[in-house]
Amino acid sequence: MTERDHSGQFRDLSGKKVAILTFGCTFNQGDTRILEQILTDLGVIMVSSPDEADAVVVNTCTVVGATERKMLRVLQTLREKPLYVTGCMAVVQRDEILSVCNPVFLTPPSRAGTCPGSSTARRYDVGIVQLGSGCPGSCTYCITRLARGPLKSYPGNVILEEIRAAVRSGTAEVRLTSQDCSSWGQDTGESLPALINRMEKIPGSFRVRLGMMNPATVLPLLDPLSESFGNRNLFRFAHIPVQSGSDRILRKMGRKYTADDVIGIVRAFRRRNPDITIATDIIVGFPGEEEEDVQATLDLLGRMIPAKINITRYSPRPGTPAAALKAPVDRVKKERSRLVQRHAVGIYRQLNRPLIGSSHPVLVTERIKPGTVLTRTDTYTGIVLHQDLKIGSELTARITGDRTYFFVGEPSG
Repeated sequence: MTERDHSGQFRDLSGKKVAILTFGCTFNQGDTRILEQILTDLGVIMVSSPDEADAVVVNTCTVVGATERKMLRVLQTLREKPLYVTGCMAVVQRDEILSVCNPVFLTPPSRAGTCPGSSTARRYDVGIVQLGSGCPGSCTYCITRLARGPLKSYPGNVILEEIRAAVRSGTAEVRLTSQDCSSWGQDTGESLPALINRMEKIPGSFRVRLGMMNPATVLPLLDPLSESFGNRNLFRFAHIPVQSGSDRILRKMGRKYTADDVIGIVRAFRRRNPDITIATDIIVGFPGEEEEDVQATLDLLGRMIPAKINITRYSPRPGTPAAALKAPVDRVKKERSRLVQRHAVGIYRQLNRPLIGSSHPVLVTERIKPGTVLTRTDTYTGIVLHQDLKIGSELTARITGDRTYFFVGEPSG
């Protein structure tokens, strides 16, 4: 739905107070920012809490069963207020929503070429720029692809202008996001490495964080993409969700790559950028998964050595092919999740311990609270400083403490 379509549905809210509750991924957060701009342009007063709002917009997520249940609880709580529902759940699970409330449904907004800059028009510490909607994948467990549809890449010129707008507003970190960033341009003849290289001409003190990339769509771009991580404005950080280390399970998932393919990608990235940070995602308890498949996942993680591992217990999603298959029972999923988590913590300790006492050039990207900021190294390592520093400041920080998922430090030099 375009900005104009949404404007018509929101026109009765002019002069009223509206709160938006956002759940899910960075892409959803980008959609919320577009909606905020549309509402502000209509004279709506944005508030942070549903309690002080005349109407509420809920931007939903339904990626796993636990999230779906949370969404339904939230919507039921708000059912007495004028309610608008958007996001993935509004597209693929309307009946479930209607069982707990009676909202106005909004399809996720689209802004490519219609209202450029809308997601960055307001001042944010961290900018969000969407590369496009949908993806070319056919993962058997994924409900998001049913909600977002096939790949629709936004024009490179529009994306670059949104990055410029974010930097002009004072943003120091810009997050590029889509369902699969490395697939961007497949449908339009453009390519992600070329887009990254064009970013180098944008002036300012900022860095871009690239969102998740399916290994299957990284492989055709591997050499130029590996080289592009040397771009001065790009964090040396690659989020490569592998989901499983078992080739047998990857085939059942419809992922279209092997564990060896993943290792080839990681080696290529590190060959050109030895200090690059690798992040990944793992699903445990997929239908048909056996103990040897879990061990294959542990083995792959041991070879990848990722600095961040997001672990999800499989849950069947309605309308997906995998939903018809029998999965391990919850107790087994929980045990396997804990096993992978222990393995992940061991990797974090291996990576983090040598960094205590080291100093790094950092960029101040977010204000956590008064007197405390989050800074990022060139490899996207987070270092919290208890200092009142301006967003976009560049300095050297010494790491003094390890908090497993980030560090604390102090200015040095």
